[in-house]
Amino acid sequence: MLNRIVHGTPTDLPPLLIVHGLYGSARNWGVIAKRLSDDRQVLAVDMRNHGQSPWQPTHSYPDLADDLAELIASIGGPVDMVGHSMGGKAAMMLALRHPDALRRLVVADIAPVKYTHSQLPFIETMRAVDLGKVTRRSDAAEQLAALGVEPALQSFFTQSLDIAAKEWRLNLDVLAQAMPEIMDFPQVQSRWEGPVLFLTGGDSDYVQADHRPAIRALFPRARFAKIPGAGHWLHADKPREFEASVRAFLTA
Repeated sequence: MLNRIVHGTPTDLPPLLIVHGLYGSARNWGVIAKRLSDDRQVLAVDMRNHGQSPWQPTHSYPDLADDLAELIASIGGPVDMVGHSMGGKAAMMLALRHPDALRRLVVADIAPVKYTHSQLPFIETMRAVDLGKVTRRSDAAEQLAALGVEPALQSFFTQSLDIAAKEWRLNLDVLAQAMPEIMDFPQVQSRWEGPVLFLTGGDSDYVQADHRPAIRALFPRARFAKIPGAGHWLHADKPREFEASVRAFLTA
């Protein structure tokens, strides 16, 4: 079962599950998860092949959705959910495959469509880090900087580094193999009638106006909002605005 970091205690409100994006982990969401746990229990999860969760030979969205469904069943659903990027696609697939598992869903800066770019270069960059020379995160950050990785992503990637074991807490081989699936979204016939907020960064181009028909075909109650000045990592760029938007939607 997926590893999770639990914040707060159960209340009358449904638990909130936070699902990270590609190369992320539950740890990336610690501050926001803790702040949102003031009125409900919040669980930030490590998806398969990430963080402390088991490594698996596949990484399809039906697999990711079923992992989440198993976790929700173990804690008692339904839950509210926030999913970013890859985690947003996994959350959408969960809603379509296990509609009773969710009450409300926030999809952060992703649409249920195929993207033509690839995240493979980041895998090659992480593989290029000489972990034998890494004794602290700053050592890895220096190597990533030399490889052309911007400071914000240096910090992001090194959170998935096991310094003592000198290895990445990412199943890079499987993620590379599954990259076409990760960039795509499965064709499904079902739709989810629950409330969904598609929350995007004002400076991001991941969710465009011409994606709305595909979104509404699957999620007829979809609503849309933007956070000005935020990019794809909107929760890191504008954490307070992100938190306020999530709160307003979940308690509406």
